[in-house]
Amino acid sequence: MEEFSGNTASLLLDELDKEAQSSPLSHEQIARISKIVEEYNTKIKCRLTEEQEKRTSRSDRLADKVASFGGSWAFILIFLAFLAIWMILNSIMLFLQFDSPPFILLNLILSCISALQAPFILMSQNRQAARDKQEALLNFAITYKAEKENDEIKNMLRSIEQTLAQPPCSCQQPHTRQGGNKHEHN
Repeated sequence: MEEFSGNTASLLLDELDKEAQSSPLSHEQIARISKIVEEYNTKIKCRLTEEQEKRTSRSDRLADKVASFGGSWAFILIFLAFLAIWMILNSIMLFLQFDSPPFILLNLILSCISALQAPFILMSQNRQAARDKQEALLNFAITYKAEKENDEIKNMLRSIEQTLAQPPCSCQQPHTRQGGNKHEHN
């Protein structure tokens, strides 16, 4: 199988441009369309992930991991346990209180976590939106190709229907018997 090189989306768009300029689809073009659809189903999503990982820096991967952990049940449960322990230790233990109620230090920590976590989540969402846009472009290209193929099949079926609807040609000569008179009398 021919491997896609470079930007997959631009290759599909180039193929669309070629098809838009050509006449009805040939068997070769239909085979190319089928090949593109097959490539999409088996390899393109993997390629998108690979390309995204190549372009992604360490800081971007860190942002993805922080956003992934920050949006998980594990984070929520760990954070609830941290808050409970903090409040219990500072409410009950009179001699070790480092943040007495109303927990000003805890409030500062929560504000800092929120302020730092928000940009990580936004960076991760921006990268996911870019990937979704690329996938949408590929889906559009494949859908467009399929629509063109369906239109061509409809045109072929109309042509076949018109051919079948035409009356048979009446240009044949009537058959005569050989070796005898055309008219026999009793």
